[in-house]
Amino acid sequence: MANKEAATTSLDSLDKEQMKTFTDFLMSYNKLSEMCFTDCVRDFTAREVKESEEKCSLNCMEKYLKMNQRISQRFQEFQMIANENALAMAQKTGKL
Repeated sequence: MANKEAATTSLDSLDKEQMKTFTDFLMSYNKLSEMCFTDCVRDFTAREVKESEEKCSLNCMEKYLKMNQRISQRFQEFQMIANENALAMAQKTGKL
């Protein structure tokens, strides 16, 4: 019975984590959409999106995604260096 409860608890935490990940994704997507819309869409007199507005929106999105990817890469690099430094310090002090 304890195994079943542990499995249920594990699935619940997984579901919560997936929900948080999805919520974070939607927040980022909405932020990006709002930011690019505000920067690029200027004319509300026509039913169609102008070519210049579409290009601006695509460039905005691409730039944001590239920036986000670069920040993630730098964060990972920083984390690796921090982990290596912590390991070296632990080895130096004999705590490993």
